[in-house]
Amino acid sequence: MENIQMVDLHGQYLKIKSEVDAAIQEVINQTAFINGPQVKQFSTALEKYLGVKHVIPCANGTDALQIAMMALDLQPGDEVITTSYTYVATCEVIALLRLTPVFIEVNPNTFTMDPTAIEKAISSKTKAIVPVHLYGQCADMEEILAVAKKHNLYVIEDTAQAIGAQYTFSDGRKASAGCMGDIGTTSFFPSKNLGCYGDGGAIFTNDDALSEKLRMVANHGQKVRYFHDIVGVNSRLDTIQAAILNCKLPHLDEYSAARRAVADRYDQAFENHPNLKTPTRNPKSTHVFHQYTLTGCNFKREDLQEHLKSKGIPTMIYYPLPVHLQKGYSMSKFEQGSLAMTEVLCNNVFSLPIHTEMSKETQDYIIQHVLDFF
Repeated sequence: MENIQMVDLHGQYLKIKSEVDAAIQEVINQTAFINGPQVKQFSTALEKYLGVKHVIPCANGTDALQIAMMALDLQPGDEVITTSYTYVATCEVIALLRLTPVFIEVNPNTFTMDPTAIEKAISSKTKAIVPVHLYGQCADMEEILAVAKKHNLYVIEDTAQAIGAQYTFSDGRKASAGCMGDIGTTSFFPSKNLGCYGDGGAIFTNDDALSEKLRMVANHGQKVRYFHDIVGVNSRLDTIQAAILNCKLPHLDEYSAARRAVADRYDQAFENHPNLKTPTRNPKSTHVFHQYTLTGCNFKREDLQEHLKSKGIPTMIYYPLPVHLQKGYSMSKFEQGSLAMTEVLCNNVFSLPIHTEMSKETQDYIIQHVLDFF
């Protein structure tokens, strides 16, 4: 049996090796390592792919979130509604900017923000909502956007795990993940569905004025070099990483289809299992399966993980401790038990390997040993 990995980046690279190697060599030959032509080429191609007016590349997904909040002029003490069931980066930038995170529950089936919980969390200090498109599918954006419009709130979509997913509104209109709110953000971390070979990120918006400000914030607060109209940061996508992303973007739909095929086989294998709940797919959103996450019941998760590890099968828990219970976020004033569903999920979910290069034989091996445990 091959060495099983959560994500097979090397196998994916080998399929496009000649393209990637040539693209990297071209950057080196041009020696345009900062803001080279490949960066603009990538942002233009991604705009076309997503159907969004502006893509602003930056250094990573965390920077993308921070730049978004800075461009919206959020001030210390302003409240931002989001979920605690997410990677810490979503909330990290809220804390860094001295904003106040207000956590709400997630839907126990889709793991994304529960829109019905938003209005109860709104106060006079609320300025923005940050839905997280978790594991590869969109949050219920139609409902979230309706609440935001009613209360005049900004919406910043965290799309780090769902680039390529599409959401369908009740009137039939379709939109790409990250392109429905005021601003969308994403990460190109290597293991993401569209990943580079280092750090990278991007910001999306359909607002012309906002796009200009986002570019300024990401570039030291300047529009004209050496003239800094606002306080900004230094966050840019490396030219070599942009060149790699230019090679990978045309394959993104193919990658998504491969992940869905793996997820379909898992679903079929574990359907109606008394101890395992397969992921629920939001009928309004396509699912690009950044992770394949099961919810377990009536067994010790750690025992299953040890069993699979003994067979050479890795697993991961996304996420073992919600943000509101993290030591570094005690200032949020959310105590244990305050987000019961989030805490239940963190105690019971686990993710199996899923990637674009997974063979049926490897997946059959994983499935068999999961079933053997029970």
